Amino acid sequence: MSGHSKWSTIKRKKSAEDAKRGKIFTKIAREITMAAKRGGPDPEANPLLRLAIDKARAANMPKDNIERAINRGAGIGDDTEAMEEIVYEGYGPHGVALIIDVLTDNRNRTLADLKYVLSRNNGSLATSGSVTWQFNQKGYVAVDAEGADFEEVFMIAADAGADDVQQEDEIFAIYTPREALAAVANALEKAGYRVQERELIWMPQNEVELPTEEALQVMSLIEKLEDLDDVQRVASNLSLTDEVAEALSAA
Repeated sequence: MSGHSKWSTIKRKKSAEDAKRGKIFTKIAREITMAAKRGGPDPEANPLLRLAIDKARAANMPKDNIERAINRGAGIGDDTEAMEEIVYEGYGPHGVALIIDVLTDNRNRTLADLKYVLSRNNGSLATSGSVTWQFNQKGYVAVDAEGADFEEVFMIAADAGADDVQQEDEIFAIYTPREALAAVANALEKAGYRVQERELIWMPQNEVELPTEEALQVMSLIEKLEDLDDVQRVASNLSLTDEVAEALSAA
């Protein structure tokens, strides 16, 4: 299982028990707003918006919140926001490389929050381009494995342009070229499979393996960064070994 997939699985399980629902709602609302801004307010014609709405419903987000977020992104009504996407680069403890994807309506606030969390956890921001060269941007699709046939999923995904399909505990993890993400996800949905996630991710070309205690220091920083309202996700080149994943799940 890849580091991204392991961390996604752990976060899904933790979020089911997370009491900080307001923060979850804030992040999902921003995803909905940006998806509506990109592809319009109709979820039937906008797969990213449909996926964000599904995520909101799974988190029991109120219907009114969902509708407000859609209208905000589509520029409907008075409640509009000038959201922008920014990619920050940095380093965590022990020199681990970080890429921080942000959705924000105030980049000065976001930058101040990032600097604060990084400086308090042995991390730092890096100049543009100093980290991203160590990563490739890929499409990631997670399909519910319950009742699904791996061979069929593999063939559908491969025919639509996927690079790799991995069978994991509860999902099939599918990796695609950046430009093939939508085609692969749409082909799987058309075939009747339930797509839990579809997103562009940063995959490290080479991973750094650290002792469990040091790896947990890095993951503690990543969790604190992802806890910020403006941060959507954080990628790293840390190797998430089974021992580290087990320790994170138990925390």
